[in-house]
Amino acid sequence: MTASYISISYAQLALAALFILINIGLSFALKLGLGQSLLIASVRMVVQLLLVGYLLQWVFTLRNPVLIILVALAMTIMAGISSVNRTRRRFGSIYWNNFFSLLCGSFIVTGFTVRGIIQVHPWYDPQYLIPLLGMILGNALTGTSLALERFMEDLTNRREQIEALLTLGATRWEAAHQPIREALRIGMIPTINSMMVMGLVSLPGMMTGQILAGASPVDAIRYQIVIIFAQASGTAIATIGVVMLAFLALFNQKHQLTDALSKQG
Repeated sequence: MTASYISISYAQLALAALFILINIGLSFALKLGLGQSLLIASVRMVVQLLLVGYLLQWVFTLRNPVLIILVALAMTIMAGISSVNRTRRRFGSIYWNNFFSLLCGSFIVTGFTVRGIIQVHPWYDPQYLIPLLGMILGNALTGTSLALERFMEDLTNRREQIEALLTLGATRWEAAHQPIREALRIGMIPTINSMMVMGLVSLPGMMTGQILAGASPVDAIRYQIVIIFAQASGTAIATIGVVMLAFLALFNQKHQLTDALSKQG
């Protein structure tokens, strides 16, 4: 199959905005109160994606591994901040915990994918490394924010029960085991649900984009399978990491639940 694609102009992008205008119109007609949010989200999304597009054009020209790693670190920092901002509660090391967990999950999995599976040469080729890292980070971000939110809410809502277990001689792990397990389950559910219906109900964006760009559907599917497995692994590593670090931050070595949690306004 010859690789070719139909270029989309800015006029065609403006035409596509009619879809959002329909949503905004329905919101006003039905008094849903979503019109302003839809408009702001749409404008923000367009501006962000256009900026990212121009930035990636520059990034793809880089051949210095140090600069490429710095770009990857910046992406991870922004993902960590975004993950924390989605939660309603905080504790002292929450930002560092999120960054470290996302860093481990995304860098380990991305590195193995580009070097061991796809076998990119050089391994730091930004055309492969940056998009793959972005997809893995995006999935892991959702998993860590959901898991952390659930874990902190469970500790707050079950505080009396957990402290009673600790008073009766339970270790911090025994007292927190159920909230930890539930948090990890919640963090992985979106990834598992996506995998269950992929190909039957939904066609993934990366695969669709490759096909529209002229790639063979079979080749696109192979890439997509690799990406999905990588996303699932990255999400699992990051989610386990962030929940366990939160556990260590909120339970001290004397097997006590601390008062470190605070709620954001």
